Amino acid sequence: MNCILGIDGGGSKTICILMDDAGNILGRGEAGASNYQSIGIAAAKKQIKSAIHQSVITAFKYTNTINVVAICLGLAGVSRPEDMEVIKAIVNQLHNSQDIQSITWKIQPDHLVICDDALIALMAGIGDAVGIVVAAGTGSIVFGRNHQGKSKRVGGWGYILGDEGSAYKIAVAGMQAALKAYDGRGKSTSLVENLQQHLGLESMENLIEVIYRKGWGVKEIAALAPIVDQAATAGDQIANSIIEQAIAELVIATSTVIDHIFDSKQVVEVVTTGSIWQAKCKLRERFINSIVHDYPFINVIYPRYEPAYGAGLLALKALSGNC
Repeated sequence: MNCILGIDGGGSKTICILMDDAGNILGRGEAGASNYQSIGIAAAKKQIKSAIHQSVITAFKYTNTINVVAICLGLAGVSRPEDMEVIKAIVNQLHNSQDIQSITWKIQPDHLVICDDALIALMAGIGDAVGIVVAAGTGSIVFGRNHQGKSKRVGGWGYILGDEGSAYKIAVAGMQAALKAYDGRGKSTSLVENLQQHLGLESMENLIEVIYRKGWGVKEIAALAPIVDQAATAGDQIANSIIEQAIAELVIATSTVIDHIFDSKQVVEVVTTGSIWQAKCKLRERFINSIVHDYPFINVIYPRYEPAYGAGLLALKALSGNC
C-alpha cells in the first residue's frame, strides 16, 4: 500500500500520522521531543524514528506492507537552509537503515517536504495554508501566509533569544516573581506558596536544586506554567500581570504578521495552537478581545486538525505536485 507520513516534531513531543495516498489515516505514533537545536541530532533522529515506528504498528490492522512514497516533517527549530540539510540527512539515514519493519521507502526528492512546525500548524489549524497561526506551547511563534504565497514569521527564536508568550517564559516569570517576593524586593504573591507546594519544597531556596542541580530542561520548566495560570485565575495580581505580558507579546507578534502580508480590512482566519490557550484565566478570550479591537475583521478559531495531520496534507500536496 502506498502511504505518506506527516510528522510534527516540537520541543515536547513528536507525532507521526501515517496515511494512505487518498488521505485516510491508518496509524499514529508519539515519541519525545525532536527539536535538534536543543536535544541534538542523534536524539532528534531517535524520536522521529520512534514516532514513525509507533505509527506503523498501529497501522497493522489495515495493512502490513507499507510503501512510503511521500513525507513531510514539520519540526521546531528548522527554518534555515542548513537546518534542512540536517533533516535531509536524518531522513536519508532512516531510508537506508531499513530497520523500521514493514516499511519500504520509495520517496522521490520532490516528495520530501521539510519545514518548520508553524507551517504544518497553519495547514492543520485552518485546513489551508492561508491565514495566521499563533502557536504558543513550550515555545512560541506566529506565522502567516496570504493568497499570493507571501509569508511572514515572527518569533520562533528559541527559549534563550525569544519564545515570548510561551509556557516556558510564563513559568520562568512566575518563578522569578516568587523569588523576588521571597527576597522582599517584590510584591507579595501566592506563587511562592503554590510553587513550594507543587514542587514539594521546604523553602524557595530549594528551587535552586530543582532547576540547576537536577538539570531541568525547557520542557520541565514550561510544565510549571499552569501554576501561574491557577494563581491568576484565583486573582493573584502578580500572576495576572505575567499573563497580561504574555498576551501583549502574542498580540504584538500577530499584529506584525497582519501588517506585513494582509490588508487591515481583509477577513483573515487566525488559529491558536499550543498548551497556553487551555489556560483557565481566560487568556485566549483576553487575546481575542485585544487583537479584534485593532483588527475587527480577524476571525480567531480553534484548530480544525492536529499539526501532524497538516504535515500529512502537505505531503499529499507534494505527491500530487501542488506543494
